[in-house]
Amino acid sequence: MPELRKDPVVGRWVIIAAERAQRPNDFNPSVPAARSGPCAFCEGHEDATPPEILAVRPPGGPPNGRGWKARVVPNKFPALRIEGDLAKRGHGPYDAMNGIGAHEVVIEGPQHFTNLTELPVSGIRNVLWLCRERLSDLKRDTRFASAIVFKNHGAAAGATMEHSHSQIIAMPIVPLLVAEEMRGAKRHWEYHDRCLFCDIVDNERQMKERLVIDDPEFVALEPFASRFAFETWILPRRHSERFEEIPDVRLGELAQILRGTLRRIESALSQPAYNLVIHTTPFDTKEAPWYHWHIEIIPRVTKVAGFEWGSGFYINTVPPEEAARYLREVGEA
Repeated sequence: MPELRKDPVVGRWVIIAAERAQRPNDFNPSVPAARSGPCAFCEGHEDATPPEILAVRPPGGPPNGRGWKARVVPNKFPALRIEGDLAKRGHGPYDAMNGIGAHEVVIEGPQHFTNLTELPVSGIRNVLWLCRERLSDLKRDTRFASAIVFKNHGAAAGATMEHSHSQIIAMPIVPLLVAEEMRGAKRHWEYHDRCLFCDIVDNERQMKERLVIDDPEFVALEPFASRFAFETWILPRRHSERFEEIPDVRLGELAQILRGTLRRIESALSQPAYNLVIHTTPFDTKEAPWYHWHIEIIPRVTKVAGFEWGSGFYINTVPPEEAARYLREVGEA
């Protein structure tokens, strides 16, 4: 029997319809494209990107030259422009403003490689450190209300460059999905005087059926009302509102569970394309004890079709309990 499940954060309903799908190990494997490097993101081609904003490199190493381990540069084709004023305006019932923001690229390593998990834990830690530092800096710009960190891995997930990279976009508004999460989490806080995400973490650690990895500081789990097959979240076990406030001592632990989670997904699902997003408390919210930053990973193994677009419902053909079991047993960290 299919089951309707309600997301406790945003109130979204999803349909878990396992009978519509094949078994998890029957998903068609993707065939990674042959590597074509070197490219503009490779070491030695620094002049092919805009001047770097920040980099991990040995002390005293000159910017925009060789020797870096990871670097951040402005996106050459930004979705939003850093220069200018918002100039908010209305056109009858319509609101508009200038497309002001920041759009940056985090180049995750100097050699031509296509997969974040090819890096050691220390290399992934460098990437997370750069993201944290950039968010901390961008939030000082009062024009920006929020920012997201995201990664498109593989052409099916929207990646246009083969060389492994992530992106950061700071915006003058709060994205609708983050705003919905904030509202849902606040309702729970006002009624229960507890963080909803903390309750989710505690429940999943007790139940274990949707738990993928349980580390001392972080957990990886399949959400109860997963929108997509093998949708996976990584959350801090301790309450934390903002990713940019993660202490240095936790970056390595986060890198460890992120690498382990992605390797399980890659192993179990034959190297799928995926999208990864970090949701954190918006810049324009000074305190949000009801919100809890987290990472969402969405493997691109199923497609969104007419019913989803027309109704706002999602149909997930792999129950999260089965997905978690499969990642635990079949995936290799």
